[in-house]
Amino acid sequence: MKYGYARVSTDDQKADLQINALKKAGCDHVFTDTASGTVKKRPELSRCLESLRAGDVLVVWKLDRLGRSLSHLVAVLSDLQGRGVAFQSLTEAIDTESAAGRLMGHILGALAEFERALIVERTQAGLKAAKKRGTKLGRKPSLSDEQRKHARELLDRGESPLAVAKLLNVCRATLYNSLKD
Repeated sequence: MKYGYARVSTDDQKADLQINALKKAGCDHVFTDTASGTVKKRPELSRCLESLRAGDVLVVWKLDRLGRSLSHLVAVLSDLQGRGVAFQSLTEAIDTESAAGRLMGHILGALAEFERALIVERTQAGLKAAKKRGTKLGRKPSLSDEQRKHARELLDRGESPLAVAKLLNVCRATLYNSLKD
């Protein structure tokens, strides 16, 4: 069975062009969302993906109608492939039932992996540069040096850890972790 998925970004836009193309391509049922491509919650896409079974075909008018990003698109296509569902994009002439379509899927996967690697490299470079500048990374300590000193004194006098933690407005685990340093 062929299922179509169409998406427009705003209520002002019409999905008629996409729906007509999907029906012409032989889709038995078309799911349509009105949402920006960056929006995670697309109820009709979720319903569409849940409806697909092995042997079915998901058809979209254009790749950008399906995925929020390259990595999201690759994840959806990979999920479909794992479930035995074929994929077609009408505008880009991608059909995973053909050798050329499967090749395109692999190329998209390689691009997504490359994109993830670049993000990791940039993040690591940014952290390294921040450390060189002397920037302290991570959360601020929950207790100041003075508070830790005061807590130590109270505990040494016999106060219970729970009472000291309440006094400092932190949980007991935070008190213990602060005193480790």
